[in-house]
Amino acid sequence: MYKIVTADDHPIFREAIANVVRSRYPDSAILETCNLEDTLNLVQGDDDIDLVLLDLNMDGMDGFQGLMRLREIAPTIPVVIVSAEEDKKVVLQAITFGAVGFITKSSPRDQMHKALDQILSGNVYLPSDIIRGDSSASIATSGALALRQQKQSETIDPELLSSLTRRQIIVLQRMALGESNKQIAYHLSIAETTVKAHVSAILRKLKVSNRIQAVIAARDINFADYLRH
Repeated sequence: MYKIVTADDHPIFREAIANVVRSRYPDSAILETCNLEDTLNLVQGDDDIDLVLLDLNMDGMDGFQGLMRLREIAPTIPVVIVSAEEDKKVVLQAITFGAVGFITKSSPRDQMHKALDQILSGNVYLPSDIIRGDSSASIATSGALALRQQKQSETIDPELLSSLTRRQIIVLQRMALGESNKQIAYHLSIAETTVKAHVSAILRKLKVSNRIQAVIAARDINFADYLRH
């Protein structure tokens, strides 16, 4: 069903998180790496990876530098930080540097399942016990709000937007709705690899480094205006 990378230098935890994933998605393929370089090599050579679960303190990470390198090499693959860290500032920094979620290693299994469901559906996940906010808002909304507050100054230059093809505009619109690559492929009746190619082209043309930045920057776009032509 999904192809997921668990990147952690502790084999016991890699096995534990793999069991959590398989208990939720029994047909998933789990790939394991134990350092940043192996992770970079793996994602660079595999376009079918759906998610990377990344340990923040793994060998080679150097804080958020490792996350940034991973986002540069594979901007279309969602990355979730899985860490023992529970500092709110660190959680929000992870999102700022391109992660689409943050899961604490102390999370119970059902909470990890909820996080995986949310992330694989194209949303942001932040731990509610760390990120306090409006109790009526969902965790995904809280994550998106945190991103928006930190990147309010980012907007898309109309000239850059005009460089997108009609199909790329449609894909960007679907991305803005929170759809994953699989969902976009289903709704547009195209291959998922084609969607990934469109997403890569969109990020390059809009001069953003990851999917989340593209979605935030596209928040004020009236897609109907661009799709009339």
